Amino acid sequence: MSAPAENKKPSTVTESVGATADLGSKTPSASRPVVIWAIIGGLILAFQIYIWASWAIGPHFERVPTGPSDPPTWMKIILGTWTTVILAGWPVGVWWFIVRPWRRERRITLDGMLLVACGLLFFQDPLLNYFNTWSTYNTWMFNRGSWVAEIPGWRSYAEPGAMMAEPLLMNAAGYSYGVLLCTILGCFVMRQAKKKWPNINNYGLIGILIVWTFFFDLVIEGLFLMPMGLFTYPGAIQSLSINAGTYYQWPIYEGLMWGGVQAGLCALRYFTDDRGRTFVERGLERTGGGFVRQQGTRFLAIFAACSIFFFVCYNLPAQWFAMNADPWPEDIQKRSYFDMGVCGDGTGRLCPDPALPIPGRDTAYIDPDGKLVLPDGVELPKIVPHERGN
Repeated sequence: MSAPAENKKPSTVTESVGATADLGSKTPSASRPVVIWAIIGGLILAFQIYIWASWAIGPHFERVPTGPSDPPTWMKIILGTWTTVILAGWPVGVWWFIVRPWRRERRITLDGMLLVACGLLFFQDPLLNYFNTWSTYNTWMFNRGSWVAEIPGWRSYAEPGAMMAEPLLMNAAGYSYGVLLCTILGCFVMRQAKKKWPNINNYGLIGILIVWTFFFDLVIEGLFLMPMGLFTYPGAIQSLSINAGTYYQWPIYEGLMWGGVQAGLCALRYFTDDRGRTFVERGLERTGGGFVRQQGTRFLAIFAACSIFFFVCYNLPAQWFAMNADPWPEDIQKRSYFDMGVCGDGTGRLCPDPALPIPGRDTAYIDPDGKLVLPDGVELPKIVPHERGN
């Protein structure tokens, strides 16, 4: 994607707008915002590394099996082919966005930083199930469960071999350059909108981007990834879903939440100053230190912004939808490769339903016979009688 002719300066990474207006000042402030953003990014990254390490050496690093159901052959072929394409594309993305610019200009571009930052967003992928399992992956794909049980306060059911299962080979690489390519495409849409409506302000551009991303997500997720069997939203509110009642039901609020994330990422890349710097990089020239320190500070600041966009625009609102989920459709429950072993036939646990208490880790649950099942060694709390009289 080439920048407009007037923006082809050695120091410019992406589209440079003359006045970033409400989204960041070109004039450096007395403070160094980049340092604050970098500290936030460093803390987030340290937390992710700690959780991933705890998962890798702990009991939850175990494959979640498919169960008795076998995905249809066509689904296996598509998923296998798509995984191969994603894996083959990842080194190409590394070469194009990191190695190639470095060989040409001896610098790390904003897109190179975003390639790594978007890849690390993979950590947040399963967080939508924090309080209640309302999204599942196809466990036929290679997985080692996920790191969710290591996250402090995690409430959804999670046991070794029966938990949220991340398709590692596809998602790790897919988040990296897949999200970046969507961001680049979103910036292209913003430039085209600016050409068509020259007087549109920055917030108008972001609004157009959210609308675009909604329909783009509908096509990519709702009409492609979900029908091919990659993942499901069994707890989607069906009155707010397309193809409700099927394993590929797509909640329309998914498009809105991801639209918010993508809008943040696109705004970060699109609205740069005359040096090609994002709003989180302000004050970088005054941080001191050598090249490695400055670029490390810059990356952590960018990573912090990307992480916050994902958490605030997607994972926070997702918790409300999870707590108000609809019953799981039969079309999902009958396919064990979508149930991840957390509920349904053969598990002794009913799948989430508004009529039932939300099951969690180390909590009692209702079995298929309607009986309350307590965890081992746990007793029901007793009613303490009121004091009576004086």
